[in-house]
Amino acid sequence: MTGSANREEAEVEQLLEFEAVSKKYGNKAALRDVSLSVGPGRIVGLLGSNGSGKTTLMRIAAGLDRPDSGTVRVLGHEPGRASKALISFMPDRPQFERWMTVGEALDFQRDFFADFDPDKSKRMLEFMKLSRGDKASSLSKGMQERLQLTLALSRRASLYLLDEPIGGVDPVARGHILDALVEFYEEDSSMIVSTHLIADIERIFDEVLMIKEGSLVLRQEVEQLRMDSGKSVDQLFKEVYAEC
Repeated sequence: MTGSANREEAEVEQLLEFEAVSKKYGNKAALRDVSLSVGPGRIVGLLGSNGSGKTTLMRIAAGLDRPDSGTVRVLGHEPGRASKALISFMPDRPQFERWMTVGEALDFQRDFFADFDPDKSKRMLEFMKLSRGDKASSLSKGMQERLQLTLALSRRASLYLLDEPIGGVDPVARGHILDALVEFYEEDSSMIVSTHLIADIERIFDEVLMIKEGSLVLRQEVEQLRMDSGKSVDQLFKEVYAEC
């Protein structure tokens, strides 16, 4: 009985589990037999070129798409209402309406999610140099990215999924956004960040997952990867994708 209880406890400790997950859109395979797990307290880089399957993986983890085969668990839950309450997903497109002010976007997030933290959102607004009265339609691309992150990180979620959070901003703004990721995510949670801009962001990763043509081709601790290969994550990424 004790052994069974220990196994159940070990399983629940994993925030996210994929087991042999596959997904097709029409005749195109977006994910091919992907298995992975993410424990608490991790910042994980989900790396791949455009069209490699990163967004599909995130949407399935967030419960927005269903896999064709395989199983997904979020803290032991199948994707659904319970799992969605544990995940804060930042898509690669704005999750606010252009007519909204920054304050209205935050109020909408507060009304929709029970784990929204008003004090945290206030600190994030200050950090991001945003004002509640700013109109979303008047924000630059970089400031819209900051608002996206503020919406996502103002929640006290168990798992944060950020899809290309620095894809549309300049290098100076990228540094500010990376600082926000480290500063404001919950330490007992985990964060998965998808990107193809490795050199700018690899410094914050504990672990990387590389996905190519829908298949997981590498999963490793960042420090171990650097010691084993003598290369940066960005250098190794370029080698892996040069073989395409």
